[in-house]
Amino acid sequence: MRSCLLCLLMLVFPAAAHAVIVQQLMRPGIAANAEYLIGDRDKPAVLLLHGFLQTREFPTVITLAHGLQTEGYTVLSPTLSLNIPNRTQSLACEAAHKHGMEEDIAEIRDWVDWLKSHGHRSIVLIGHSFGSMQLLAYLSDHPDPAVKAYVGTSLIEAQIGSTFRPTLIARLESLIRNKQNALVTYPLSFCQKYPSTPEGLLSYVLWDQPRVLSALKVVPVRMLLIMGDTDSMLGQGWLKALQHIQMPMVIVHGANHFMDGEHEFDLLDHTLAFLRQTPERASK
Repeated sequence: MRSCLLCLLMLVFPAAAHAVIVQQLMRPGIAANAEYLIGDRDKPAVLLLHGFLQTREFPTVITLAHGLQTEGYTVLSPTLSLNIPNRTQSLACEAAHKHGMEEDIAEIRDWVDWLKSHGHRSIVLIGHSFGSMQLLAYLSDHPDPAVKAYVGTSLIEAQIGSTFRPTLIARLESLIRNKQNALVTYPLSFCQKYPSTPEGLLSYVLWDQPRVLSALKVVPVRMLLIMGDTDSMLGQGWLKALQHIQMPMVIVHGANHFMDGEHEFDLLDHTLAFLRQTPERASK
């Protein structure tokens, strides 16, 4: 089992500090970092994940993180490494992408373990956009019992533009079988050109609307989706599909994909209402 090392990234903070930057070794040579906002130990801890190629500094995420801490919740906001050591900046679409869903899930698992090692036995996962999907993928892969609930905000599937998905999947699978690891370039999410290893790209492309819907149906914890009805980044018919499977969901009137402006208060209020129904400190 891979071991994780904890160290302070910047300074040794006093015990009374309310925020620290922490670092873990995820894989040999690949460290990742997170902001740890310290709240009330009797409330569930929140693991808050950013969207596609972003960092924990993304406005939607950082605003929600600090709003939750103000209300007494401990919040851990990691930046996924994307196989870049100690990544602190968003990754450009045109960069060489050598990461995939499996590494993302492994890092989420490591951050859950980190929270547990620091005494948190009741953990809520909250994601934004692609991060909501990555957390859903984690929940589909033997989540830790300490995870008690999930909130997906602006949840999307892995979008690939006008590319015919079955053809793309077949091509990527063929390249992988033949051990052809050169980068391939296709659309993914908001990127029109996304250069990636075939294996990494396939790991995301497989998360189409049907797979996301299937995963939602078997989420093993309490859940809530928070969606905006003016979100132009959603796939065609996505809100109707979510409503059809009767997921617990709040639709914020007038909110876009980023829940910005006045809707950041709606996002915080709905999240807090959900958190207040989540069991507090669980027995060890």
